[in-house]
Amino acid sequence: MANPWCFFWFVSKKPIIWQPWNTQIDFQNMNTFDPSDRRNFIKKASLGSFAALLGTDIVFALPKGYLPVALENDPQKLFGKHKDLIVRNNLPWNVEPPAHLLDDKITPADKMFIRNNGLVPENIDVAKWILTIKGEAIDQEKTYTLEELKTKFPRHTYHLVLECGGNGRSEFYPPTEGNQWELGAVSCAEWTGVRLKDILADVGIKSNAVYVGFHAADLHLSRDANKEAISRGIPIDKAREDETLVAFQMNGKDIPLVHGHPLRLIASGFPASVSGKWLTALSVRDRVHDGEKMAPPSYSIPCDPVEAGAEVANENMCIIEKMPVKSLITYPKSGAMIKENATLGIRGHAWTGESRITKTEYSIDFGATWKPCQLERGKNKYAWQGFEAKVDFPKKGYYEVWVKATDDSGMSQPMLTPGWNPKGYLNNACHRIAIKVT
Repeated sequence: MANPWCFFWFVSKKPIIWQPWNTQIDFQNMNTFDPSDRRNFIKKASLGSFAALLGTDIVFALPKGYLPVALENDPQKLFGKHKDLIVRNNLPWNVEPPAHLLDDKITPADKMFIRNNGLVPENIDVAKWILTIKGEAIDQEKTYTLEELKTKFPRHTYHLVLECGGNGRSEFYPPTEGNQWELGAVSCAEWTGVRLKDILADVGIKSNAVYVGFHAADLHLSRDANKEAISRGIPIDKAREDETLVAFQMNGKDIPLVHGHPLRLIASGFPASVSGKWLTALSVRDRVHDGEKMAPPSYSIPCDPVEAGAEVANENMCIIEKMPVKSLITYPKSGAMIKENATLGIRGHAWTGESRITKTEYSIDFGATWKPCQLERGKNKYAWQGFEAKVDFPKKGYYEVWVKATDDSGMSQPMLTPGWNPKGYLNNACHRIAIKVT
């Protein structure tokens, strides 16, 4: 590669460092497999299976429950993830793909981000898995086996976006606490399961039902069985939406272990933290759910705008209940080079916490002018929608291609990082890529 160089563009006083220019664009992964085959990988793994993952013999016996340090930071070997995913944390696992790996219309398991709050469950027994419906706002507690859920209720399949509330956190300035996600903590998989509203109707809920909170089998980082790693929830109206599922399949197969096998709540349009993995129980509450990570400052933003860097009291924070309009350029990768007079094809996805995207546009002059992209209709509500455009450049030089989406509520993406908040949530600034015309 000839003399790679970087370009600094300042937004809110924070430099964004572009990757070196690429002379070739080749983003295809040749080595993928089904991560669902790796269930119970730690607890039940033998010395031989660890050796196979490591590619060599383990000379001395491992302590019980010990994970070889060589695997501790390797989601490719442990979960079958693409080799280019970026590890933000491994205790708990927080992993994201770079933007160009999210080019698929349906996100494959090997390219899907991981956002955990606790430890992946051990010793899952599908035959004995139970979902319990409880809480103040039902007449009587009721349980369902996994098989009963699959046979008692109609199955439904939707393409549904899940996005971490902190996706894009790294772009806030001053910096905020938490995993410094870039833009890859988002996915749109095909989820199959039963509607939560059908389960609630079967149980029978009272008129005072306000919220539905989830409970799960993941372990608290302390391994204290009396502590929940996370127990968030959704308003009753959201629970009754057609697209809110208790899911048991992802992309036509059993949900992979790291993504919630064997049962997961899916509530697209809200932060993905409400879509509880390893689902064991649902509490139908007569109040806003008060489980772990429901109280501010977790997944909350200031009720009123604040200046950057301000301290905000918890009582002045409001729970996030809708994700903003957003888009992502997935082709080409930032830093691509093209020849003068060549047309560049761009593509990507747009999504919203409302219903659908109505318009996507691109700009090559830092937002001075915008041109329309061709926009696909989504498979269903809360699916992302593909867009593409052919881009021409007037002469040689450096350019940035920006994309902006608008949803059916009339909301558009801001050019720059939106209102600062202490936890770095809801960044939906326009995505941009660097292009050099030679």
